[in-house]
Amino acid sequence: MTSAPRHPLAAPVVNAVVLRVTDRLETLLWHRDGGVWSLPGGFVREGESLDEATRRHLASKVGVTVVGHLEQLDTRASAGTHPELWLLDTAYVALVRPGPDDALPPDTAWHPVQELPPIAFGHAGAVHRAHDRLRGKLSYSNVAFALAPERFTLRELAALYEAVLGYAVSPTNLGRVLGRDGLIAPTGSTRAPAGAGGGRPAIEFAFTSDTLVVSRPLAAFKPPARGGGRDRAPAPSA
Repeated sequence: MTSAPRHPLAAPVVNAVVLRVTDRLETLLWHRDGGVWSLPGGFVREGESLDEATRRHLASKVGVTVVGHLEQLDTRASAGTHPELWLLDTAYVALVRPGPDDALPPDTAWHPVQELPPIAFGHAGAVHRAHDRLRGKLSYSNVAFALAPERFTLRELAALYEAVLGYAVSPTNLGRVLGRDGLIAPTGSTRAPAGAGGGRPAIEFAFTSDTLVVSRPLAAFKPPARGGGRDRAPAPSA
């Protein structure tokens, strides 16, 4: 005689890995009841798409209403996180630009991706998978548009890439590759050098599109380069 399944019903849930770059790559977490940190997310309502549910939870749980880029990361089944339901958990990557932290709910905070606190439901793995996805995507697309300010110098953009990739990136080479691929263009404005040392004004650039553009499709199928660091992914190169 076959026993009844422990979890007879399945239910869809979504969770978002929200990433931004300041001087480092950070993810946004909120405190659940009981004091444990969690990704923003929850159940999907009837008639609601997964994207709609993710945006709803981002707004209600962590106060994020403006997302530069949102995409599905993966879907995994879990029988150990709910007493009655078999959860089908779809993780998302949500990229945002830095903004004022005082706009966040009081139970919400940014954390360095390299120094994560304990995260509920084993979702620390989702953060690392989202980081790997972003590192790879930098090599074949304009995905940094969702993290960078509207205008930036090449040195500032290279610093953003370095924060995600974990190694030095040449501003000159980065600008040459992204410019040749048509992903960034000069705005016609310059920025005076900081400090009293003088120097040549820096040219300001902007991304040419505010939606995802895959500029090097074949690079998306290359395995990540192995070397100093976990699954090191290359910056755009010639």
